[in-house]
Amino acid sequence: MSDKVDTKVKKNVLRAGTVTAASALMLLVSSPAFAVSRDDGDDPGPGISVLETLGLFVAVPVGVFLLIAALVMLGGRSGGGRQQS
Repeated sequence: MSDKVDTKVKKNVLRAGTVTAASALMLLVSSPAFAVSRDDGDDPGPGISVLETLGLFVAVPVGVFLLIAALVMLGGRSGGGRQQS
């Protein structure tokens, strides 16, 4: 019985190692190693400042979340009493 369990554990370890190695290889292959060279038609615009970045990726989503939360809460209050049948 012990040999059967050891064989099963070895197979699982080998399978996990293979999956891990394959995943690591995929990540290495897909890394942006050649991103330094520009492609044809590539025309990047001017960069944005830290303040603009924080506004775009932090303040706007938080504001939209708060707006939606406020609308949901207002909708719940103005619904009045619910009738139970």
